[in-house]
Amino acid sequence: MEILGLLSSGLLEALQPINLLLIILGVTLGLFIGMMPGLGSVNGVAILLPITFLVPPASAIIFLAAIYYGAMYGGAISSITLGIPGASTAVATTFDGRPLAMKGRASLALVTAGIASFVGGTVSIILFTMFAPLLASVALSFGSPEVFALMLLAFATFVGLGGDDIPKTILSICLGLVFAAVGFDEISGAPRLVFFDISGFLHGINFLVLAIGVYGIGEMLWTIDSTRGKITSTEAKMSFKGVVSDTKESLQKGWTGMSIGSFLGFFVGILPAAGATPGSLMSYGVAKLASKNPSSYGKGNPNGVAAPEAANNSASTGSMLPMLTLGIPGSPTTAILLGGMVIWGLTPGPRLFTDQPEFVWGLIGSFYVSNFFALVVNLSFIPLFIWMLRMPFTILAPMIFVLSIVGGYAATRDMHDVWLMLAFGLSAFFLRKFDYPLAPAVLAIVLGPIAEPTLRQSLLLSSGDPMIFLNRPIAGPITVIAIILILLPLFKAISDKFRKQQNSDT
Repeated sequence: MEILGLLSSGLLEALQPINLLLIILGVTLGLFIGMMPGLGSVNGVAILLPITFLVPPASAIIFLAAIYYGAMYGGAISSITLGIPGASTAVATTFDGRPLAMKGRASLALVTAGIASFVGGTVSIILFTMFAPLLASVALSFGSPEVFALMLLAFATFVGLGGDDIPKTILSICLGLVFAAVGFDEISGAPRLVFFDISGFLHGINFLVLAIGVYGIGEMLWTIDSTRGKITSTEAKMSFKGVVSDTKESLQKGWTGMSIGSFLGFFVGILPAAGATPGSLMSYGVAKLASKNPSSYGKGNPNGVAAPEAANNSASTGSMLPMLTLGIPGSPTTAILLGGMVIWGLTPGPRLFTDQPEFVWGLIGSFYVSNFFALVVNLSFIPLFIWMLRMPFTILAPMIFVLSIVGGYAATRDMHDVWLMLAFGLSAFFLRKFDYPLAPAVLAIVLGPIAEPTLRQSLLLSSGDPMIFLNRPIAGPITVIAIILILLPLFKAISDKFRKQQNSDT
């Protein structure tokens, strides 16, 4: 009953005129940002971060969270109409969304994506409301060893569960950790990795600069190179009667995918460094495995749209949970939100629920309101979105470039970081050309500054004994799981080799 009372007060806070206006504006902007190839929630939140200094801190975070929600909805639009994911979180939506559009069922695909996003968001918000206070109370017992164990688990999820090439994933993580170490040592205060003695590196590498470079400039270059001017749009006629009909059909044919994506996406989203992209891909795979007709996937199955869309919206809410309760970002976008909270004097962590209950429950209440308005705006403006995506990419690409430059400069107001952002964008493009995963590097630069000091503090506490990570009741199990995940590819390789040897012997 106490949670219901707190939630009611949070909903009232979210429905305050200024907050309601910012929610509607945020989800609308997020939809436009999410649907544009090369942009996404990371870039959108980063670019619009300076605008939020004009409003109170709680309203600012509500606005940024609304953009995040809107972008999760919007990513499916270009995936379906153009076959180009608006963001990495919408990659799996392309698999069946584009074939549906090519069959003349673009309206069904778009409506299914919107309904699945709403269902996934609603389920995840309810789970968030139920488990956030519990996790916050557990988090009170977290010390440096426990936090480092979580960081290790975050990196292990990429190494052990990632579908990418393992050596390339490890190299990507190492690159991110190197960039995270640039600047002054937190403990000794000595400068390190100041490349070519350029003074701009003394303040370290700003995460927003890296994020905009990789997800703005890099994605734009990748889109230009991969499409080579052959971008074609798909007609999608929408009417009120058609929306009602497509809604019924999407619920009938896509409920399995929605169910799998909603729950699996939330629990994958909670894992630090996992986030919406692996959650959507995993949900697509599980939905295909659970289907009675798996061969229909990739050919226009509504479940193939529903599962990843429910998952990426559910995971986006799930990634908020470790950020608020533990101060650990669950995705690149929540890392930016985390930075914004620190700027406004709010300290994420277990004490946030007791010290700032009005802010926390106002934010949770805004999740419900944002999710509803994102669905309404999405269904209402689908024809307009399709019209905008008919814009030639020769016009869209310069717009993305200008927005990225402005967002990169606004982060630090230092031209050194603008040049650095361009270098990151070009590097990200070439890394992608050689099939190196970018997400591990981006998240490593966020988690590196957390992992390194906690590792050193833990070893100082134990006089250099690494067993401190195994003999503590919370850190121990987490460390063991992380080690198993890291060694999982090795066990799989040995098993495959043994199986092949047995087959050759027989």
